Amino acid sequence: MELTLNSGLNGAPRLSETEVRRELAIVLYQREKLSLGRAAQLAGMKKFEFNELLADRDIPMHYGMAELKQDLVTARSLAAR
Repeated sequence: MELTLNSGLNGAPRLSETEVRRELAIVLYQREKLSLGRAAQLAGMKKFEFNELLADRDIPMHYGMAELKQDLVTARSLAAR
């Protein structure tokens, strides 16, 4: 994913590229436009780091039935080893 930022944003607060990427990732994750993995990738973070960032901001994870079912499949396959 490529992101180009215009350095001449008048009146915008001074944010580093890293900060802009993280803020954008958070908003897109909240709006369910990006998965946790893709949002973490955009933010330049590992999933667990991005999870911690979300928790620090009291942003709930998107965890529905599909994720629960996948986690159960994974847990069963690991237990069978």
